[in-house]
Amino acid sequence: MGSEEDLGCALALLGPLEARIMRLVWTTQVPAPFVVRDVATLMPELADTTVMTVLRQLTIKGLLAAHAKPGRRAHEYRAAHTPGQFLVWASNRETIDMVARYGQAALGAFAIRLAEMPPNNATGWKSCTGEHPDTGHRAAPKPHRRSSAEAS
Repeated sequence: MGSEEDLGCALALLGPLEARIMRLVWTTQVPAPFVVRDVATLMPELADTTVMTVLRQLTIKGLLAAHAKPGRRAHEYRAAHTPGQFLVWASNRETIDMVARYGQAALGAFAIRLAEMPPNNATGWKSCTGEHPDTGHRAAPKPHRRSSAEAS
C-alpha cells in the first residue's frame, strides 16, 4: 500500500473527529509539535474543549504522543506513528482479537484467504475496501467495535 492509501485506510478506522484531526496531523497541516490552539484554529466550528477531549482520546489510543513542558500549561502533541505504522498495529490488534474470539477457526479462515491469493501478489487484499484486487469479490463488512477508550 502507498502512503495515500495508508492514510485513507488509517483514517477509516477512526471516528469522524479523530479522523479529521489525524488528517491534519499526518498531512502536516499542523506543526509538530503542536498544541490544542493550533488544531482549534483550523477547526473553528469546534469548541477548544472538544478539540482537547479528542486529542486526549487520540493520546490514550496511542496515535498521539503528549508531552507536558515544565512551566507551560499546554501539552505539546505529535504523531506517535505514521498511518502505515498505525495500520500494522491495528491489524495486529484485530488479528489477536479474532484468534481470541474464534480460535483455530480464525486461523483456518486466514489460511483460506492466503491460499486464494495469486503467487507473488504483493498487494494482497485491499484492506480499506475489502475488495480482492484480482477477483473483485468483496469481503463481508466488519462492524465497528468500540474500544474501551471510545466507550468512556
